[in-house]
Amino acid sequence: MSAESAAVEREVRRGGLGEYPLEGRVAVVTGGSSGIGAATARRLAGYGARIVVGYNSGLERAESVVQGLPGDGHSAVRMPIEDTPALERARHEIEERYGRVDVLVNSAGATQKIAHADLAAMDDELFDSMMRLNVRGPFAVTRTFAPLLVASGDGVVVNVSSLSGTTALGSNVGYCAAKAALDNLTMSTARVLAPEVRVLGVAPAAVETDFVQGRSLDAIVAQASGTPLKVVVHPDDVAECIAGAVTHLRIATGTTLVVDGGKHL
Repeated sequence: MSAESAAVEREVRRGGLGEYPLEGRVAVVTGGSSGIGAATARRLAGYGARIVVGYNSGLERAESVVQGLPGDGHSAVRMPIEDTPALERARHEIEERYGRVDVLVNSAGATQKIAHADLAAMDDELFDSMMRLNVRGPFAVTRTFAPLLVASGDGVVVNVSSLSGTTALGSNVGYCAAKAALDNLTMSTARVLAPEVRVLGVAPAAVETDFVQGRSLDAIVAQASGTPLKVVVHPDDVAECIAGAVTHLRIATGTTLVVDGGKHL
């Protein structure tokens, strides 16, 4: 074996990496003040991570989440995902306080309920906002924190997507298109950030939150009744999947996991 081949072999990591420990690691969760983000913050904190709850507005709500997390060393930091300079300030603040970022969960996003057939209602500004909030935002956050994630040597990014990205059925056509783009972004960034960083996606169907204004619990239950498992998906169900992806899927990257009770079948 040549010296060059031997060097390459030494650089290739072996399998059998085991569980990814969260004790001592720092996890940033955008959209962490409510819904899936808040549930994820609680899950990851329960495994020993120090959590940065990212929020756009509503400091009191974010601080309430922080105060309810197990363990210590948690904080709330404003992270408006449409504002790159503000994200960079957040990164500097986090780096000064913690010195590292190991896990990033892109949970922040937004939508509106608009009938797919009502193309006139999906004007340019609304369509663009779907893209800014659900694709460009997660990309900007990932780009901002990539140096710290790479420096950790074993970083993880999890993008919260939606089943809408593959079925094209969801709150509106722009949102569906944005989530499809986010799934593609998961693959692209997984390729370019490897081997130091894994990038994964989690795609739930309707979750029992107030994420889609005007969507009633009855509507969510009706959707759940049509799935094979006939279960209403709660935020903690998605959070548990995110935590599992972080801690156990050590050899997976660039893929999006469906968490929908079998709705896609």
